[in-house]
Amino acid sequence: MKLAFVTPRYGPEVIGGAETAARMLAERLSGQPGWEVEVMTSCALDHLTWENTEPAGASVINGVTVQRFPTASRRLLEYFELDARLRVSPSTATLAESRRWVALNGPMCPGLVDAVASTDADVVACYPYLFATTVDGIAVSRVPTVLHPAAHDEPALYLAAFRQSFRDVDGFVYHTRAERDLMEYAFGIGARPQIVLGLGVNDPAGSGRAGGELLGLGDRPYLCYLGRVDEHKGCGMLAEYFRRYKEQHPGDLALAFVGPVSDKAPDAPDTVVTGTVSEADKWDILGGAQVMVTPSAYESFSLVLLEAWTLGVPVLVNASCAATMEHCVRSGGGLWFESYRSFEIAVERMTGDGLLRSTLADAGRRYTARYYRWPSIIDRYTRFIAGVVDRGRRGPIRSHRLPLPAGGPEYVRKR
Repeated sequence: MKLAFVTPRYGPEVIGGAETAARMLAERLSGQPGWEVEVMTSCALDHLTWENTEPAGASVINGVTVQRFPTASRRLLEYFELDARLRVSPSTATLAESRRWVALNGPMCPGLVDAVASTDADVVACYPYLFATTVDGIAVSRVPTVLHPAAHDEPALYLAAFRQSFRDVDGFVYHTRAERDLMEYAFGIGARPQIVLGLGVNDPAGSGRAGGELLGLGDRPYLCYLGRVDEHKGCGMLAEYFRRYKEQHPGDLALAFVGPVSDKAPDAPDTVVTGTVSEADKWDILGGAQVMVTPSAYESFSLVLLEAWTLGVPVLVNASCAATMEHCVRSGGGLWFESYRSFEIAVERMTGDGLLRSTLADAGRRYTARYYRWPSIIDRYTRFIAGVVDRGRRGPIRSHRLPLPAGGPEYVRKR
């Protein structure tokens, strides 16, 4: 069985939930007897500019063959103008407007689309729903096509272009029950082959160093945010909530933002911003935290919760995020907040009560061990994919590949 993943960007340098999930699946599936895996992706690593930084052509990354194709252009400034207009009422945007949005969101990779159209793979898996590579890949694929939506409740999900694209999908793979319920509510696709799969969690790869020492905090207790430091991920809100907390609760508690910085880095007393760190440093810093905080309202799975529980660290999540709330409610491994006041109470309780922290962490560890280990994940995934291939491609394709946007001023990231 040959499976071709289609992703907007790919590689260990890419810190993004959906792209990381695709890479983790590809790497583990490539080692399965009787399975051949390749990845089709862009030459870009930066999701804001889509600048071609990687060489085009084939390479092998951790045992997976990766085919890279150049983007037609960097992101155009017109995208931000259209996005601001459509997100006010996405469901009323015309099909033409929404397809224009997808094309401007990018990345537009004509060579990648041609490769999908002519692939000799038995099945194509596109990941995630939001990007032009996915919409175009679904539109041209002549073999059974599976979508990993990685969807959450955001304005873009309700654009007509995605409703049209989803009609041509042969199977859906979800991270959580909440994601499946959202897709069913929005699109009524429950009759299609689908599976709630999730992801497996890796074994810890730290080297036993003290996280506080790596952060320059010494023995001070700290909260940890792990992931892309981005306003869209709730980092600005978390920094502001923590600033207010420290004004009202002076003490040694610190906050560490660990991950690549997309926006302006938070700059406040008792706050550390590391930027990108090694895998070993990540595990050591996470393992030393009293609490791991995930402030994002827009997550489809949140692997970092499982990583924290694997290390015996409880979590605090945004109550507005269905996926992270599902993990916390099902596991009993964390608390949640919906305002500054509830954030304040949760932090005060969790940092002040070691027994509460260990009780939450133990519950999270049991939940992770039961549902999110790689052998069972891969076994379920391969059986699902084989079933989709056996059913064959759905009827005639009803959507068309996106037109390339006309040139204009490009977005340039400030260095």
